Amino acid sequence: MEQSVKIKFDECRSLMKNYAPKLQNLRGSLDIDRKNARLEEITEMEAMPGFWDDNENATRLQKEKNIIQDVLGVYNGLKDLLDEYEILCEYAKEGDDESAEGSLEVCENFIEQFKKAELKVLLSDEVDPNNAIVSINAGAGGTESCDWAGMLFRMVNRWAEQHGHKVQVLDVQDGDAAGVKSVTMMVMGSYAYGNLKSETGVHRLVRISPFDSAGRRHTSFASIYVSPEIDDTIEIDILDKDLKIDVYRAGGAGGQSVNTTDSAVRITHLPSGLVVTCQNERSQLQNKLQAMKVLRSRLYEQELEKRRAIENEAEANKKDIAWGAQIRSYVLHPYKMVKDHRTSQESSQAEKVLDGDLDQFMDSFLRWSVNTNQTGTTQE
Repeated sequence: MEQSVKIKFDECRSLMKNYAPKLQNLRGSLDIDRKNARLEEITEMEAMPGFWDDNENATRLQKEKNIIQDVLGVYNGLKDLLDEYEILCEYAKEGDDESAEGSLEVCENFIEQFKKAELKVLLSDEVDPNNAIVSINAGAGGTESCDWAGMLFRMVNRWAEQHGHKVQVLDVQDGDAAGVKSVTMMVMGSYAYGNLKSETGVHRLVRISPFDSAGRRHTSFASIYVSPEIDDTIEIDILDKDLKIDVYRAGGAGGQSVNTTDSAVRITHLPSGLVVTCQNERSQLQNKLQAMKVLRSRLYEQELEKRRAIENEAEANKKDIAWGAQIRSYVLHPYKMVKDHRTSQESSQAEKVLDGDLDQFMDSFLRWSVNTNQTGTTQE
């Protein structure tokens, strides 16, 4: 065995000794035994007469089944990699150089997959697997902030596209000269909310303004608010008397794109003051249904915030969206840097981040959230 390969082989063996007990702990954290039992239960239900007649229930159980299969697939894949690694090590110790090199590849793959599996534990909240409703709003600053909100809109879209998620725009208010004043969209895919919840807060941009003829540096703010899509298994009581519903003519690009009927819907929830709008669909009824879905989502998130405040006041303060209390800064001039102020996660590749490369920030946020909840402290 070559000396360089031997050194790497010994390093991997030392690393992998620690991962065998970690994998056993992960099995408990992921509740693999219960998930296997639940998967069998769902499979038995699928075989029962009339199961597929109840489309709503069947869809809900299929979603649950897909999530369980995803978790089991990750864990079983890790177990298979560990078994393969141990077999290759045995051959390598007998002098098989090809097996030694193969074990290095398996070791690297195992560690990478293990980190991904840890995220399954971090994404364990009830609504983490749900679709996400994302609202982006420009701050004060006119064209600059609207353009920044438009950049954030594109960033979230690119992240969703890279992860195979679908995006449906529910409502958009274009900026007067560029970007958007506000936009609400649904990101549909497994664990969309669990990942995107890291983006809730104020985002700050520092750059040389393309709208300033003097080429001066500008600071812009925009906020992102993410809430989970709520299905019918979670009860949210909304009384008709608490709603004010307005209809109006939807805006558009002009010509045939503009509706000629009052199909856009604005719903105000009087007790909370929440206002949601939807003009994406062609009919007033469809827009109302979509707007109610967004309202239910935001009321649920609001209730979660109240619970977090009771459990940990510091955690609630961290979540406040207020101008000047940014969660992340994006600096494009005089240097390039993206920094999350909660986790201290940084990246010098600002363009890649704005092109949807958000996983590193999402991962660090999830780990930071767990540590914060355990210690009851926050970081500056």
